[in-house]
Amino acid sequence: MDLQGRLYVWSVILVGALAVTHAGLEIVRNFPGMEWLVVAGLTLVSGTATIRLPNVQAEISISETFLFSAVLIFGPSAGVITVLLDAAIINLKMASRGLGIERGLFNLAAPSLALWLGAHCIQLAGIPPAATLPKGESLALPHLIGPLVLFTLVYFAFNSGLVAVAIGLAKRISPYRVWQEHFAWLSLNYFGGASISSLLVVVYSKDQAWTFIAVVVPLLLILYMTFRASMARVADANQHIAELNQLYLATVHTLAAAIDAKDQVTHGHINRVQHYAKQLAVAVGVRNDVQLKAIQAAAVLHDTGKIAIPESILNKPGPLTTAEFAVMKQHANIGADIVSSVNFPYPVEPIVRFHHENWDGTGYPSGLVGTSIPIGARILAVVDCFDALTSDRPYRPKLTDEEALKILLARRGSMYDPLVVDAFFRLHAEQLGAPAAITLPHVRDLGLKLLSAEPTVN
Repeated sequence: MDLQGRLYVWSVILVGALAVTHAGLEIVRNFPGMEWLVVAGLTLVSGTATIRLPNVQAEISISETFLFSAVLIFGPSAGVITVLLDAAIINLKMASRGLGIERGLFNLAAPSLALWLGAHCIQLAGIPPAATLPKGESLALPHLIGPLVLFTLVYFAFNSGLVAVAIGLAKRISPYRVWQEHFAWLSLNYFGGASISSLLVVVYSKDQAWTFIAVVVPLLLILYMTFRASMARVADANQHIAELNQLYLATVHTLAAAIDAKDQVTHGHINRVQHYAKQLAVAVGVRNDVQLKAIQAAAVLHDTGKIAIPESILNKPGPLTTAEFAVMKQHANIGADIVSSVNFPYPVEPIVRFHHENWDGTGYPSGLVGTSIPIGARILAVVDCFDALTSDRPYRPKLTDEEALKILLARRGSMYDPLVVDAFFRLHAEQLGAPAAITLPHVRDLGLKLLSAEPTVN
């Protein structure tokens, strides 16, 4: 993590420590009693019984119900210390993964600070802790709903938001994207826990506290077991779907390998292009999972149309004639038509169809210009060309990486998207230690020969 990220993390740790200190002093001055210790213990125990949500990088537990109950019954300070203990248990579970000091302290501080802020919304709304009410009295649900909703919103927003920002700074990605992908689903758990705790607190009274706990625990245990069984069935169904997808992808790779084997000139080309395309897409800034899957699938299937091209053209030991090249160009549309019949859940067909379009509109099959060419096709065009240039051909030996990079740079802005070419140069330099940039004067030294050379058959 860079300096900005470390400053953020330690700022949260410092402010969180102040919140915990404030809560700790309050607990020492006004100890909530044994009932709070029981509720805190139930929070810790239930926090270890988590359920993973299918297809979501998140786990939920029933501990929020006890945590919210601790705040509503015993006050904000009791809630802060309870969530601190819960976070400490989680840290112990994660210790085997090499949890660092910064991360460990942050994991303690973030939820404590978030709960301190949220719980004081209850206090500012004039809702007293249920344990402080005279015997026989309880909180009224109509007066509790609004402050409890605000408490839940603030607690969830800060608890998930603080972590999302830390992850975003560490990985240099959008914190909102992190939050949306990994934390948004958890809001259901928070509001569910708040809902149950509101009902429990309404029926709570000091003279029947142990009866209250005895009724609550079995109820939540039943809910946990029921939900876990439901999620297990969903996970089994998803596993079955995943196995079918693996079989489907294996079939696609088999088809691509058959085409690759037919085209003896470009043997191994498909696998290398897939490898390059995936990395370049990320380097360019493609973050949408659907788009990334489309690019990876298109990289495997982009030469599918070659199955309809005569082998005499595919494997010709020399440059293609104009007429032969016209036949070769048909593979883009043929491949796209074949792929379109597969009904992919992501846009593979446009990438396959347009991966030979040129940035200046001189490509085929439709003469698209600039950003009207799908980003996946622009990425594929660059890696497709680089692999073709650095592979042996019957009519020429393979070029060195530096020679191929010079050709890519010469075609930058004419055949290929300048931003994609620049990203490819950076990626190549990072991975292979090649020169990060070949300056424009080198392109002038190459003259027009490279720009007017025979078309690269990929």
